[in-house]
Amino acid sequence: MVDSNLAPNAQVNVQTHIQTNDLGQPTGLALDHWVARTRPLRTTMTGRYCRVETLSPEVHGAQLYSAFAADNESRNWTYLPYGPFDTLDEFNQWLRTSCCGEDPLFYAIVDNKTDEAVGIASYLRIEPGVGVIEVGHIHFSPRLQQTPLATEVMFLMMQRVFDELGYRRYEWKCDNCNEASKRAALRLGLSFEGIFRQATMYKGRNRDTAWFSILDSEWPQQKAAFQRWLTPDNFDAAGVQKRSLQECF
Repeated sequence: MVDSNLAPNAQVNVQTHIQTNDLGQPTGLALDHWVARTRPLRTTMTGRYCRVETLSPEVHGAQLYSAFAADNESRNWTYLPYGPFDTLDEFNQWLRTSCCGEDPLFYAIVDNKTDEAVGIASYLRIEPGVGVIEVGHIHFSPRLQQTPLATEVMFLMMQRVFDELGYRRYEWKCDNCNEASKRAALRLGLSFEGIFRQATMYKGRNRDTAWFSILDSEWPQQKAAFQRWLTPDNFDAAGVQKRSLQECF
């Protein structure tokens, strides 16, 4: 069932590409030429406004802690299963123990103008064999939120998944109570797929999980929209957009 809190035009995707086997049963389309993909790289993804580089506690820890501290009410930590952290040492310990593995694979988001880390994001639930990957652990500091950088980060991460690695599906999941995350997913062109009720729990409370995705067949249109939106002439001298991302689709 579609969540009534989502945009009116948000719909659950229905499988339409099917075939029939020798028994007359409908099945999914054959993927005769599919081969397993490789895992995401640790190389830097560079854009006009930012770069997305492998997270290093030693390089990025103090910068991230300072950037996140600008959220003096700790609102941005509410829907994350960890944090907030009271000290830099505590934060860096979490980075070292939780953010240096292969899955999740964490990246720091660095502002090209200041050369400072202003947020984090990761790939997770990485399945090269079937070409499915999730983006998550997204934490944008106030310095990153509602800026061209925030959109470019998501574009760069999608571009790696589809153009460089050839994955079939890119997922976004969030607490169904997190309206900002759901709006962001729809704004970025992901399709709402439904709610997994009582999917997990964190911080002592239940989480119903909202699912969103983009497929490889949808990516060319999405990519063109991102490129139109990110072009410099779409922003005035004050950095305000002239056309919204939705208007670029």
